[in-house]
Amino acid sequence: PTPPGPGPDPPPLPRHQSFAPTPVVSRLHRRPRLKGPPPLLPLASHVFDGAWDWRFLSLLRISTLVDFFVGRAMDRSEDDVVRRRLLGVSLATNLGILASFKYFGFFVDSFVDLMGLIGWSVTGPAIDIILPVGISFYTFQTLSYTFDIYRRRMSATDDLLVFGVYVAFFPQLVAGPIERAQHLLPQFLVRRENVATEQLVSGVHLIVLGLVKKVAIADAVAPFVNSAFADTADASGVNLAVAVVAFGIQIYGDFSGYSDIARGSARLLGIDLMRNFEQPYLSTTITEFWRRWHISLSTWLRDYLYIPLGGNRGTRFETARNLMITMLLGGLWHGAAWTFVVWGGLHGSYLLVERLIGIKASPRVGLPHPSRLPAMAVTWILVHLAWVFFRADGLTEAFDILVGIATLRGGAIDRTAISIVIPALAVTLVIDITQRVTGSHSGLSQWQPLARGVAYGLGIVALIVFSGPAPVPFIYFQ
Repeated sequence: PTPPGPGPDPPPLPRHQSFAPTPVVSRLHRRPRLKGPPPLLPLASHVFDGAWDWRFLSLLRISTLVDFFVGRAMDRSEDDVVRRRLLGVSLATNLGILASFKYFGFFVDSFVDLMGLIGWSVTGPAIDIILPVGISFYTFQTLSYTFDIYRRRMSATDDLLVFGVYVAFFPQLVAGPIERAQHLLPQFLVRRENVATEQLVSGVHLIVLGLVKKVAIADAVAPFVNSAFADTADASGVNLAVAVVAFGIQIYGDFSGYSDIARGSARLLGIDLMRNFEQPYLSTTITEFWRRWHISLSTWLRDYLYIPLGGNRGTRFETARNLMITMLLGGLWHGAAWTFVVWGGLHGSYLLVERLIGIKASPRVGLPHPSRLPAMAVTWILVHLAWVFFRADGLTEAFDILVGIATLRGGAIDRTAISIVIPALAVTLVIDITQRVTGSHSGLSQWQPLARGVAYGLGIVALIVFSGPAPVPFIYFQ
């Protein structure tokens, strides 16, 4: 994909040009020799997605059917008014479902609180709505499909089975990456008789690496993070600072670990998913951080929100407005709480300041120059200050943490936690530096057999040692 983040707007694409050539989808599905995915794949995806609660499969099917038929109708129409109405149907359906299940309670509670501030006593409806697994991810994925057809960047597919697999593909449905149809959909048009050995080897490597990140790094620091954030008013400043660092390690190991497992699982089926993380904690600016963190979301927000709002083509005020709206809505996408809105607003403010003073991001390959290490440290600190709001249960708890750290609040210091967090941070940096230097996420698979076997063995031992009695849910599952 093109570099994520609110950088310079890409030049307008001709109608026939896109991430993949426009005719790919329409041309491939007309070839009789390409039979599409095996029937087991869509069946397996729906069984997997419905295992938690089969009733929510109806929402997935509604989004699939609406966007499939809207896409076909839009592709065949030359009337701009009709095309806009069809796009409106897709937006209303997908965003309506997302708003109802994810944001209804948030909006009601916020309205009640607002009325309370002006002295009006209002009681909202007591409705406890369960959030369906993966709804934020597959909603954005299907919307990108209809947006690209509306912009004539790609042709619609006439194969409902193929489109259904694109929406419900189980490795990445629950927590991404948010794939574009131009990249993923054509891969389902090919019936594979076998999978290349290279894909199998790299797939297993990514799965093991993802499990090590999740279990041996993220889950290892999770108990300390949970205990410190549950006692923000009384915890010492040192413990709170260590907890913030630990959460930065946890969310990175947790989410990038999931992405690695998803990519590895897909490769075992002969499918390549995009990279979702590129060593974000080695960034020297916030702009660069967003080009490396949750890449599939940052590029989605850029292409389907920031640029349509006007991007950086207007005045400074308009650019600042577009950037702040994008980051605020990006924060709200992560969760229905004001803490996420503040988190998005902080990152929007960081990006605005960088634009105002003309800070440039480092090159995207290789390690930062030693002279950039202070900038990397400042970026790391700013990112972790924002993580406080992402993790805290409420704004009060978030400010308690910041005040406790700033005032170096006294109290007991958990040295056991420090002894766990420091090695976890070191291992994370070693993995990232190795990947940055080699330019590969699966470079270990190219090592000599003995060295590779030792590395895999150590990874499996770490999984056994750090596997607790109870599973720790993936953060983005919540």
